[in-house]
Amino acid sequence: MKRGLLSIGLVMLTFAASTVFAQNRAGTSAAPELLIPVGAKYQATAGSANAFVTGVNAIYWNPAGLDMQKSVGGALFSYRQYIAGIGISYLVVGGRFGGFGSLAVSFRSFNLGTIDVTTENQPDGNGQQISPTYFIGGITYSKRLTDRISVGATVNYINEGFGDVSGTALGIDVGVQYENLIGIQGLGLGVSVKNIGSEMKYDGSGLWVQADVPSADIGLSYYKLEAASFQLPSVIEVGLGYKRTLDENNSLSIMGNFQNNNYGIDEYRAGAEYNFMNTVAIRGGYLFSQTVGAFSSSAGNVSLFEGWSFGAGVDLSKMTGLGMSFDYAYVPARYFGANNMFDISVTF
Repeated sequence: MKRGLLSIGLVMLTFAASTVFAQNRAGTSAAPELLIPVGAKYQATAGSANAFVTGVNAIYWNPAGLDMQKSVGGALFSYRQYIAGIGISYLVVGGRFGGFGSLAVSFRSFNLGTIDVTTENQPDGNGQQISPTYFIGGITYSKRLTDRISVGATVNYINEGFGDVSGTALGIDVGVQYENLIGIQGLGLGVSVKNIGSEMKYDGSGLWVQADVPSADIGLSYYKLEAASFQLPSVIEVGLGYKRTLDENNSLSIMGNFQNNNYGIDEYRAGAEYNFMNTVAIRGGYLFSQTVGAFSSSAGNVSLFEGWSFGAGVDLSKMTGLGMSFDYAYVPARYFGANNMFDISVTF
């Protein structure tokens, strides 16, 4: 009972904290890559499965789902073909350690290709190129408090670098999941708060600029540009879902999720998954975004990925005896080509 009340208190605190997120400050945060979803399985439902994510697939969406896994452990490799030729690779390995709970480590890297170096005097390029590096490494702990309630947290190390400058930050994700909410079999609730942490500030030798000081005694000199600090793009997500078991081999899940963005447009997500013979899963979802005032949808400012997404997955466990599955998601993008996402996961 005490654990249940503690978890309920966490949810109430999360709703109270949402008042901090009321002001939209789009374009003023650090590390926007933290908001790019990874993992095809749940992105196929437009990211609406906050209440149902489990195992290593849960790390990005809601870390509380890690200890909800039925297996002892698992690993996931995912690749996302993002916009403008950017590729995102994602790797997670995790497992359960008895009554202690579950632990996992995760890694995200972004391949942005090469960019021509330009200067004030050479705006068309000076013949040099740089390769920006974006990397996120995380450690997740999750604990199932009761047969229906699980909590979890992830600490992420974020590193960005290009040329001779770089910036780092630490961010924390926390979450809670409820199964069979208010005694209704199959009804789930998921709440998560993500990207709460330190500010990011760039530094490095690339911020030193040569200047011609108008003095015969000084001549050429150098001065350092002082970069500003920016907070991480914190979000609050609340999800509900209902899973109906049709028979011992088939099930249907319906999910919804609200994401309140401190530095962007709020998003509403809905999705569904039909699992046939516990082997083939068909998924679909829809994302709708809207805020008020100058950032309203009527002003044309909506999410880049607003609209339908869909995908499918195949679990090879029953056919081969191996705990391996493949998942795919297709996510259309405004003004750009659609994103394709691929997952390979194993359980043990």
